[in-house]
Amino acid sequence: MPNYLRSTRHPWASLLFLFPLIAVYEGGMVYYGGERAATLRNGADAWLRWQLELFGVEHVFAAPLIVVAVLALWTWWRWADRPQDPVSTWFGMAFESGAFAFLLWQFSRNFGPILDTLGVRLQVAPRAEAQVLTFVGAGIYEEVLFRLGLFAGMCLILRIVLLPKSIAVLLAAFGSALLFSAAHHIGPYGEPMQPYVFLFRTLAGLYFTFLFVARGFGIAVGAHAGYDVLAGVVLT
Repeated sequence: MPNYLRSTRHPWASLLFLFPLIAVYEGGMVYYGGERAATLRNGADAWLRWQLELFGVEHVFAAPLIVVAVLALWTWWRWADRPQDPVSTWFGMAFESGAFAFLLWQFSRNFGPILDTLGVRLQVAPRAEAQVLTFVGAGIYEEVLFRLGLFAGMCLILRIVLLPKSIAVLLAAFGSALLFSAAHHIGPYGEPMQPYVFLFRTLAGLYFTFLFVARGFGIAVGAHAGYDVLAGVVLT
């Protein structure tokens, strides 16, 4: 068990776990979307591709190749201590992702009644249905941007300015979670601001940050994608 708990946090395990998800998502976008694939992509994916286009990178597979390349370089740096049983690790990560996704989904279903019990009255905004592929893409690219990029980057900057590690992690966790929630309400396709939704997404951002730190990037992505599928497909 200690070996498995360490293995899931290794970039090699994350790369092996995420590669099929990335392949299914990107292949599905091309297959089902065709020339209109851009209209099916989630906000984080579309935002990342827009940023790449500003630098002249317009290839349809540029974004996933960058993600895979980052994980591959990270794996190469940590190759000496890579997991020795990647198959068992992969299945364990799949089980954990499903369990953590189900836990957050159950919390989301009871979040309103919990607030009512505390005397907080917030209106619940209805969710719109979307395709399963879009949910998978959200799990991948939102975790890339907000956990692997923003949270880790904020931790690094705060450590450079000599803040203690515990304080740096807490500030980065709350900062990235707030930005993760706010990003869903920004831009022409942003949702109307609802206090309930903003608060829940902030808590979800903290939840995914905890998984990223404690269980690894791959499980954070799997749990995020699994939760989005549950919340978008299972409506009751």
